[in-house]
Order: sequence, then C-alpha cells, then structure tokens
Amino acid sequence: MILNWDGCVNARDLGGVLTIRGRQIRPGALLRSDSHGRLSPTGIAAVRASGVSQILDLRWSAEIARDPSPLAADPAYRHVPLIAELAEQGTTMPDAYRSMLDHNQQQIASAFTTIAEAPPGGVAVHCSAGRDRTGVLIALVLAVAGVPTQRIAADYALTDSCSPATILRTLAHLDARHGGVVAYLSAGGAEPSHFRSVRSRLLS
Repeated sequence: MILNWDGCVNARDLGGVLTIRGRQIRPGALLRSDSHGRLSPTGIAAVRASGVSQILDLRWSAEIARDPSPLAADPAYRHVPLIAELAEQGTTMPDAYRSMLDHNQQQIASAFTTIAEAPPGGVAVHCSAGRDRTGVLIALVLAVAGVPTQRIAADYALTDSCSPATILRTLAHLDARHGGVVAYLSAGGAEPSHFRSVRSRLLS
C-alpha cells in the first residue's frame, strides 16, 4: 500500500504481502521509504501518526550530514548504516547487491537484529532513494518471514526503475554462496531468537 507521506516519493506499507503458508505481513508492521529529509510538516506528522516504534536510517553519516532527518531527535530514530562508510560498492548499481552482501555481512545482520529487537509497533526502514539498501534489507526480512521470492521481487519492482530480476539474482546468490538468507544472517551474528521475533512481529 502506498503511503501518503508528503515529501517522500517511494513510501509504502508491506502489509498484506502473502507468505508461502498463506499468512500475511501485518499492516503497519513493516514500512519502507526514501529519505525523510524532504518530508513536509504534514509528512512528518504522518510518519509519527503511523504507529512506528522504530525508524531505521540505513544511510552513511556523510549522507545524513547533507540531508538530515527531521525525525533524528525522535526516540524511535536509529542510525544503522547498512554498508561500510565510503564503500566503493556501487550501491546505485543493482547487480552490485551481491558485492554489498558479501562485504557487509555483520552490518546487514546488525540491521536485521535491530528490527527484531525494536519495541512493539511498526518499523520504518529507509535509505536515500529507498531502492538499493532498503530494497536488499526488506528482501531479507520478507524472506525470513516466509514470503516467496516471486512476491519479494514483485514488491521490489514497485520502486521506479527496479527490475524483479535484480532481487531474484540477489536471493539466488545468497542461496548459492551463503546457504540462504537465514544462514547468511546467522553467520553475521543473528540468533534464532531474532528470527522468531521478526516472524512474530510481522505475521498476522
């Protein structure tokens, strides 16, 4: 569902996405967007009214300095950079997602566990465009929740200029090189309790 967060051009609620077993992501549980730096006062109020208990800003510190979040002082705000600062990994190049995953395993697992450990309520995830870093993390979270790859790819493709084939190749790479999403996150530091927590908070 598209979110009316004035100033964001790529904000949506993952609620209603179906899992392999016929369950669905709970509305309001997992939200994704582009940078909040362009939010209008109305948009800021909409984010705060959405019931989110945690806002994960996946950007680098240098990006935040150029484009500060108007929600940075809120208790819900967390800066959790998904990839190493100044990493030359081409995060705007979709097929560089595989390199992003291979070289930032602990940081990506840390972002995942931050979602698992968030207070009760929804979690909002964003980077700059809400496409690359956000797209990869959301894909991993949906996979843990039991959403099939084709539906993960369909959500990814809702973002402008994103091909479903990109995220399908990314997930196939995780299977081939790392033994799948759960094995990848576990090797990065996620515990079984984190996987249970994510499933519990997301699934209705």
